[in-house]
Amino acid sequence: MIPEVLDIQSLGSTVRPIGAAAICGMVWRDQHLIAVDRITGYLLKINPINNDTQILNCDREADFCDVTGLALWEDTLWLTRHQTVYHCQFDTGSFQLQPFVSLNYTADGVAVCGDTVYVTSQKTGYILIFNRNTCREIARFPLPGVGVENITIYGEELWLSDTIEQTVYCLDRATGEVKFSALTPFSEPTGLTFAQDTLYVAYSSRQPYIRDNPNADPSYELLYRDQTLIHPLSYAHNPERRYTLSNGYLVEMSYVEELSPLEDVELSQVEWRIALPTQTDRQKIRHIEAVGMPFKEEDQDGQRVAVFKFPLLRPGERHVFGWRAILEMRGIKYHLKPRDVEKLPELPIEFRARYLVDDDDLAMDTEAIRQAAKEAIGTETNLLWKIYKIRNYVYDKLTYSIKSHIDTPEVVLARGSGSCGEYLGLLLALSRLNSIACRTVGRYKCPPHPDWVGVPLEPDYNHVWMEFFVPGFGWLPMESNPDDVVDGGPYPTRFFMGLAWYHAEIGKGIPFETLTSGGLPIPKSKVSIGELAINHVRFRILGELPAGSTPSKLS
Repeated sequence: MIPEVLDIQSLGSTVRPIGAAAICGMVWRDQHLIAVDRITGYLLKINPINNDTQILNCDREADFCDVTGLALWEDTLWLTRHQTVYHCQFDTGSFQLQPFVSLNYTADGVAVCGDTVYVTSQKTGYILIFNRNTCREIARFPLPGVGVENITIYGEELWLSDTIEQTVYCLDRATGEVKFSALTPFSEPTGLTFAQDTLYVAYSSRQPYIRDNPNADPSYELLYRDQTLIHPLSYAHNPERRYTLSNGYLVEMSYVEELSPLEDVELSQVEWRIALPTQTDRQKIRHIEAVGMPFKEEDQDGQRVAVFKFPLLRPGERHVFGWRAILEMRGIKYHLKPRDVEKLPELPIEFRARYLVDDDDLAMDTEAIRQAAKEAIGTETNLLWKIYKIRNYVYDKLTYSIKSHIDTPEVVLARGSGSCGEYLGLLLALSRLNSIACRTVGRYKCPPHPDWVGVPLEPDYNHVWMEFFVPGFGWLPMESNPDDVVDGGPYPTRFFMGLAWYHAEIGKGIPFETLTSGGLPIPKSKVSIGELAINHVRFRILGELPAGSTPSKLS
């Protein structure tokens, strides 16, 4: 029996402005969001409670097309358009733009505090800081991400959103040093602003949809449309554990096998083991129950496993069996820097015997993989820099493609392409050869639609990533391939020591699913799990966890 779902807030906090196509810059004024739409050129006044929307620049929208950044200081509105920063009077309603400064490259975002103007520019790679009175640049800070970044000011902090990194950064306003960062629940964040203590983030993207066109045959067409929304970003920074949690969702996940053999087979004393979800810093288990038939739960190397037993499986026999779980799933980003790992304790002996060996056809004894392990790190000795360089080396060498089976790392490296599992195999091999303990993690991602509450969601594929071990600190996550989004880099680091809310962590460092008969593994030459059963994986988002809640309060 699934327990009653409590303490879940409505997704009514999502703001969807009427008539908006692509919101970028935002400010807060008189209990309303003031936002600019770069496509329509509308300067919008938005009520975040009921989505009521008003166009403020009714006769000057052409001047605001392609505007991306917005700031408001006293009665002066500041904005960025192409390579120029402009300002104008806000309260008069005339919106006569006056140039402030022009850059050699595109100006993306702007923030103003007193006599200081902050401008972000992806092309330069910096936050450019100007004196408002002299229009001269007085300093610059490096941008923390690789995408287009917008900016706002909150007290003594600079806050930036990054479209590619899917991240919001908090920087010290005096030094530009990143204090922490948080992954956003939606992709492509394009702007941000604070309303008192609430951080609103805008998102803009292109959404595929099926259109019913009665004039076409067939009548259904795949098209794309602009999608924009504004949603509060909830975050909780834990300086002791060095991570930041962000928006969380209560999710129902089920994994069920349907016994349907391709050929008749008889097996006796069968144990079918399926890994269960794991309790982590970002994922909490509220409830687990059996589906179809009962299971016995066992501990396998610290991981929870459901064991289904069949005294005899006869030809033609049919069953469905598996588990259903209610999970709290949040975004997480760890904040460990290379200088934090300069002096590390020795790797535990038991870790060397388990996480530095070739235990999964990793081809670690081949000349090609050994040479790649040396090339990947060069002369680097710092653990974080080593794993970062290994990741980038693999991204340089591979492009993503889906295959029906997993090849060994030396084959994948020679081919130059691979699936998530093949990326992972190469990452594991190179890391272990460089004395970095690491393990496989997975197994599925909830389709990333946090506003599709109550809708059955089925992932198209399974997915695996890895964790690497930092002695004295613990395990840190690293995605296998999703950050390999730009040929030759620079690559984003959103999932380097971070996971989005939609990653379901199941069975760390152990096989996800195994089958034995009479206590012995069944040879694949006789029968495999894929030949015996069809798996059914389903997610259902039950709601967003309350803003400001923490796992300790909810678990």
